[in-house]
Amino acid sequence: MTEPLKTRPVRKRAKRKKNLYFTKVHEEAIVRYTNTDCMKERTELYLNYIQPAFDEMVDKIIYTYKFTTLPNIDTLKDECKIWLTTILAKYDPSKGSKAFSYFSVVTKNWFIHRVKKNSARTRKELSYEEIVENGKAELRQTVSTEKTYMQRRTEAEFWILLLRQIDRWDVDTLKPNEKKVLEAVRILLNNVDDIDIFNKKAVYLYLREITGLNTKQVVSNLNKMRERYRTFKNKWNRGQL
Repeated sequence: MTEPLKTRPVRKRAKRKKNLYFTKVHEEAIVRYTNTDCMKERTELYLNYIQPAFDEMVDKIIYTYKFTTLPNIDTLKDECKIWLTTILAKYDPSKGSKAFSYFSVVTKNWFIHRVKKNSARTRKELSYEEIVENGKAELRQTVSTEKTYMQRRTEAEFWILLLRQIDRWDVDTLKPNEKKVLEAVRILLNNVDDIDIFNKKAVYLYLREITGLNTKQVVSNLNKMRERYRTFKNKWNRGQL
């Protein structure tokens, strides 16, 4: 008789340990920091909890999103950490977003803005060389393709009025998730110049990170805001604003 086959014991995969450098303790430290005016307490919270978390967060974002290609990255890294310190007290936990999500998005946008500035500087240098090489005719062509003053002014007025309208929306009647999405939209609109990628997929990614909600929840609450935007846009097109 043939012997029955022996089954090998199934090995369970060990769960990967997350690098918990920004834990609930650090979240609470930031909340305490924003809720106190005592400089001694703020200094202790910053040195013991917040600064180490920020240092690790900035380093990880730099390597994850390949910002290492930026010139003088070490200097920029230090500048970003200093900048985070200056805006730390502006974080408002009552708006619904977690400190880690909020400061992660802010940090990524800070570096994205530096990438844009570096790219613009490179383009200007190349453009200058081309203009010198090809003569004034190319310069006139470049200037003619730029937006007119009135076009730029109209666009600026549209966004200013839209932000004012959003601020007037009655947040007291909104549900918690609606408030989170509304505040996330405010954050994005107020940081448009710092956002490098602004397609649909990227916007949802930003909104998910700021609110802590999943895509379905974000879309559901955005749909409720679209009616108000349509009303605003119709009034704008009819010259009623």
